Amino acid sequence: MHLRPATTDDLGALLAFPLDPHLAGVEPDRLQEEVQAGRMRWSWTWLAEEEDGTVVGRALWWGRPDGTTPLTLDCLHVLDRVEDRPALAAGLLRAAHSAFATADATRPPEYQLTLPPHWRASPATVEAVSWRVRAAAVVGLSEQLERLRFEWTPESPAPGPSRRLHFRAGDEQEFLDLFQRCAVDTLDVTTRRSLAVVDPAAQARDDYAFYLSCPGDRDWWRVATTPAGEPVGFVVPSATPYSRNVGYLGVLPAHRGLGLVDDLLGEVTRFHAAAGAQRTTATTDVTNTPMAAAFERAGYRVTETRLVLEASGAAT
Repeated sequence: MHLRPATTDDLGALLAFPLDPHLAGVEPDRLQEEVQAGRMRWSWTWLAEEEDGTVVGRALWWGRPDGTTPLTLDCLHVLDRVEDRPALAAGLLRAAHSAFATADATRPPEYQLTLPPHWRASPATVEAVSWRVRAAAVVGLSEQLERLRFEWTPESPAPGPSRRLHFRAGDEQEFLDLFQRCAVDTLDVTTRRSLAVVDPAAQARDDYAFYLSCPGDRDWWRVATTPAGEPVGFVVPSATPYSRNVGYLGVLPAHRGLGLVDDLLGEVTRFHAAAGAQRTTATTDVTNTPMAAAFERAGYRVTETRLVLEASGAAT
């Protein structure tokens, strides 16, 4: 078996490679669009081929057009006729991770499996997930996080302005402070994991830098205040390469339990709807039931589940 990065000569084989019917994959049209946009690249696409050149496995990573290393593994598939699919998949990941590793990126990219909302009800889907999880664990992607993806469309009424809060612009230092203060006792798993290894100020800077790098406009960000001007939280309306996005919202600990999350989410939704967005997406952890309930109250619906696998320590 030969494991290698793809080249332009492999386009036909990549486009013809069958999809796994039990979970979302990268379809031919999307693959070509992502390659043309620079979000998928030949060096980020790895193949497993038999001695006669037949492709029996592929792994497709995604990143930003201006990035030097990929951010996320979007597709990992090995044909079911391969005797040990997890072993071959792990070999693909190990080879690619070694190629991706640089002085600035020693941890492997996360792996996101896109699944139906109630995927555990399907034994075939559970098995499709299981062998991929085993393969990812072999190369160090052993931390799991399950998230719900929500979507709002104009079929749901756009909320009006909050009657309790005002929203204004804020400078960098104010947002850094709000990121840090809103992280206290957060239900967000990623933030909690990060705070276990970095100090709160560094975590706030990382969050600020991440959302600043997203396709949305920094001018969209707003501080939420009482009518008297006291900050109670903030919102970061954002965007992805494909749609408008909720991004981030946070309520300061002293103001939680008052239902202000509805006002903050309403402001983001209203903002995107006023700009003509035909779709606004959002994600939250499965365990963050209060946030999921807020999305449902605001007219968002669950469209998929994402199982995120990531490294808990150094790269493998």
